[in-house]
Amino acid sequence: MVDLSVRLGRIVLKNPILVASGTFGYVREMTPFINISNLGGVIPKTVTMRPRAGNPTPRTVETASGLLNAIGLDNDGIDHFRHAHLPYLRTVGTAVIANIAGEDEDGFVAMTAMLNEEPGLTAVELNLSCPNVSHGLDLGIDPNAVERVVKRCREAGPLPIIAKLTPNVTNIVDIARAAHAGGADAVSLVNTFRGLAVDWKRRRPILSFDMGGLSGPAIKPLALRAVWEVGRALPDLAIMGIGGIANVSDALEFIVAGASAVQVGTSTFMDPSVSGRIVDELSQTLDEAKVSSVKELVGTLQSNRTPN
Repeated sequence: MVDLSVRLGRIVLKNPILVASGTFGYVREMTPFINISNLGGVIPKTVTMRPRAGNPTPRTVETASGLLNAIGLDNDGIDHFRHAHLPYLRTVGTAVIANIAGEDEDGFVAMTAMLNEEPGLTAVELNLSCPNVSHGLDLGIDPNAVERVVKRCREAGPLPIIAKLTPNVTNIVDIARAAHAGGADAVSLVNTFRGLAVDWKRRRPILSFDMGGLSGPAIKPLALRAVWEVGRALPDLAIMGIGGIANVSDALEFIVAGASAVQVGTSTFMDPSVSGRIVDELSQTLDEAKVSSVKELVGTLQSNRTPN
């Protein structure tokens, strides 16, 4: 049997295939399509301190090989999450990682402290990178702020901390280094890329928020590059890879590039069962390649360039 278990800092998962926040609802609605307990973990949609209605419609538009969205963190707030969703999430039979977005540093810390009071959670993922809300990127593009908020959330309780980082920066290694310095158990790479879809006849953007976050197959090469750069620069920092993963080969590309686990996102909208199928195929694929443990592959990508 191939060993599919992985470790990201203090986080131990039974396999490296998770579902990304914002693409899997609150998990309950996906049960007709997939055996949730087979996944390595689930990350429900982002929760904020207070309920949010999100942005007006239209807030999604398909683009070439991708999806542009400006949902705006539509959710019912952390109190509703704790009382209405967490009781079910504790029963799903796999790791549950809560994803939160604060309006400021204090908001992140307060929500992290609240979630540390709840049993059944594996970790907290800090959404430091949403491009679809006012000031959503302010924290995530400042290394000092990232280090500070990660450190404060780490001190708010024993739950492991994952920092979900934006690619909309000059050098993502600097941001990942700051998260590492703050004590993050892992970083999630990457959130969406800012983009624009245009209705030229109306001379207006298609999305009501004007710009949105691009996800899907179009961003996979960019996300792979971010994972590889961060993995080589910070070999002691665990990485979860995100961006255009739609099959087992996609997942393994991220793993050899340096990710210990991956999150399946936009492809779920096309096929709600895709993450379960990747789990089912992973063991066979590795067995055929004579790989006894998925951990053997993490970060094994070699450069074609000859060192100077």
